[in-house]
Parts: sequence; structure tokens; C-alpha cells
Amino acid sequence: MFTLVRSRARTAALALSAVAALAFGTTTMTSATAAPAPAKQGPTSVAYVEVNNNSMLNVGKYTLANGGGNVFDVAVIFAANINYDTGTKAAFLSFNENVQRVLDNAATEIRPLQQKGIKVVLSVLGNHQGAGFANFPSQQAASAFAKQLSDTVTKYGLDGIDFDDEYAEYGNNGTGQPNDSSFVHLVTALRANMPDKIISLYNIGPAATRLSYGGVDISSKFDYAWNPYYGSWQVPGIALPKSKLSPAAVEIGRTSQSTAADLARRTVSEGYGVYLTYNLDGADRTADVSAFTRELYGSDAVYTP
Repeated sequence: MFTLVRSRARTAALALSAVAALAFGTTTMTSATAAPAPAKQGPTSVAYVEVNNNSMLNVGKYTLANGGGNVFDVAVIFAANINYDTGTKAAFLSFNENVQRVLDNAATEIRPLQQKGIKVVLSVLGNHQGAGFANFPSQQAASAFAKQLSDTVTKYGLDGIDFDDEYAEYGNNGTGQPNDSSFVHLVTALRANMPDKIISLYNIGPAATRLSYGGVDISSKFDYAWNPYYGSWQVPGIALPKSKLSPAAVEIGRTSQSTAADLARRTVSEGYGVYLTYNLDGADRTADVSAFTRELYGSDAVYTP
């Protein structure tokens, strides 16, 4: 048995009671200039962090014993929400109090990672309100939400956006069911708004199966796509090169070290370029992390509190 999805309902539930809609000011936080990280050879390692419970700074506490490079290359803030305004009948980007805290304190929560060469991406998740990436009623509505996303990346100096089409509960509040055009319009607009930033896909939900419409295929607009089922191997069904895919997915502290090592070994042997981890917490997880770094990079991990 493997862990299906994650304890993401906790984030979504908290966001229902602690919602902060976007209020864009005139101040833009620019991302820190990254110091060159010591070189490492091997796949890109990704770490999702549940910021309701854990600090983003944990991602920067792991380096490789051989060479000192960062274990993790991409840190994902989990998670903002796509919410629905029943008055205006429009989707909007929302942050619970913990996500808002991370963003408001970017100087101490995000910049230290970026200064180490780690990219920081914001994950966006459904929130039981009927709004999702796959049911915008028009291209204009999809483009409006894309602008909220890109404005957030600019305002807080982030490195990109991650799409996670879970918990939308399409149809709630009179919203529509998934359609074929919505996600294509959304991703197309977002890529136009931020051509040099990361767009990643947590490969689950109606949006993940609707990547082509009207002769436009958005697969190539993604930088990465990954398997959403922890403790398993599943190649994402998207037309991206192996270098941008993570068929392996592990939950740190729950996926066994032997399974994490096996998945890392397979990642390397089959030529895939990404390795996904979830739920990095504040404990010393050196043993769990070293289980996969030995296979990915030929080195143990070192934890520095």
C-alpha cells in the first residue's frame, strides 16, 4: 500500500476558516540573488513543506557530505488555495494565515533558501468551494486568475507556481464541471505572464488530464511534473522529457528508507531527472534523506540545525 495523496485536507480545511484574499500593494519583493551552490550531479530534488506545521527553512538544512551541495533544489510552499466568491461568481487566490505569514516574512522564510540557490515555488490547491483549474467559464476568467498568480510571484519574489488539482469539489456553489479549455487557457496565460519562472504539475485531478484544447497542447509549458502517490512509482502522463519528470514520490518519515532508496535507484537507472519528496519537517531526517541521496548523488546527507 502507498500513501494516497497526502494530509492536504488539513491545509484546505484550515484555509476555509483563515482566508486572506490578495490585496496587491505597490511594493514588490524581488527574489534574492542566489549564490552559486556547490555543484552536484544528479536529478533535481523537490521538497514540499506543509507550512501549517513546519518551516520552509528546513529545506536548506540538508547538504551533501561529498561536495557540500544542497540536497534539495526546489522548495514548495504548501499551499495557497483557489477559492470562489459567490457574489462575483469568480475564482480568487487565497492564503491561509500560515501561508500568508511565510509570504509576508519572505526576507526570513524564503530569501535564505534562494540565497543558497534553492528555488521557492508556491503550490495552489482546491478548497472545497467549487473553484478549480479546470472549470473557468471563459478564457477571460482563466487569464484573470493567471494574473493573480503571476502578480503573487512578482510581489513576493517567488520562483514559480505549482498546480495541484485536488479538493476543488467541482459543482459546489453552483460552479461548473471540468471543461476542456480551462486549464489550457490558464497555463497559457500564466506562461505568457512569467516566461522565465517555474510552472510545475502535481499530476492529479481533472486538470491534469486536460492538457490540450483547440490545437494547443500545454505540456511543453511545464518545467516539471510529478507522481502524486507517495511510496510508489508512476510516470506522469504528460509529454515532457524524462529530465523534467518524477515518477518517484516519497513522504519523508512515512515512506520506508528501503523504498525511498529503491525509487531513487530506479530514477537514476531509468534516466529520470526529478525526485519528489513531501512533508519535510523540523526533525533531523538525516537517515531518511540519506537513503535517497546515496542513490541519487552517491553521498550521505548532512543535517545542520
